[in-house]
Amino acid sequence: MSKEVSEEGHGRKDYVDPPPAPLIDYAEIKLWSFYRALIAEFIATLLFLYITVATVIGYKKTTDPCGGVGLLGIAWAFGGMIFILVYCTAGISGGHINPAVTFGLFLARKVSLIRAVSYMIAQCLGAICGVGLVKAFMKSFYDANGGGANLVASGYNKGTALGAEIIGTFVLVYTVFSATDPKRSARDSHVPVLAPLPIGFAVFMVHLATIPITGTGINPARSFGAAVIYNNEKVWDEHWIFWVGPFVGALAAAAYHQYILRAAAIKALGSFRSNPTN
Repeated sequence: MSKEVSEEGHGRKDYVDPPPAPLIDYAEIKLWSFYRALIAEFIATLLFLYITVATVIGYKKTTDPCGGVGLLGIAWAFGGMIFILVYCTAGISGGHINPAVTFGLFLARKVSLIRAVSYMIAQCLGAICGVGLVKAFMKSFYDANGGGANLVASGYNKGTALGAEIIGTFVLVYTVFSATDPKRSARDSHVPVLAPLPIGFAVFMVHLATIPITGTGINPARSFGAAVIYNNEKVWDEHWIFWVGPFVGALAAAAYHQYILRAAAIKALGSFRSNPTN
């Protein structure tokens, strides 16, 4: 046991829980870093929607059943772009690229209310511009193939779709919390973790499960951008699902990780420090 205690003391970093972000922080709107983060979120969401919706349209316009990327390729496009963009923007804005992720981090007091709302606006505007580029470059195919908009698939009801969005977003936001948890560097400093990788894989796996149900939203900005540009009555009739589902899923993931898993782990760590020989 003494050897284990020694390794605990010398092989791992001490952990200090970072202070919560202020609810409203007016000081940050005077900082260039705040606006740089908004630009990063806008551009990242624009690129995300452009690549992914273009992939969806390209697949749907393919008449050869053996041609195109298939549903697996679409899932890879979404997951791969999240991996790339989170990797590129994590050091600037945190790499949210999703209002549901921002909402979950706000609930956990990782970002202020001002930053959270500003991020969501930047993400939605970026999504609209990204889908707008797809329509500009592929107009005839865009209009004929549903515009990459999220809809409840035939054979599924709205309750099933809402449940799929809640669970899918829970998986994503839970992965974000786990992959970016600062306590991990104290607990698992010997295990290097590249946060964008599990986050991208979470998006990939959720798409495999829910593309046949809703086309996979789990990102209100993605659904909103496609709905605005496609502007179809049925799309708007079901659009609430792609806000309510992700926000409920993010709420559940934040509560589960922060107030159940993480709180218990911190309590156990404190107990170990107070009596390391037990």
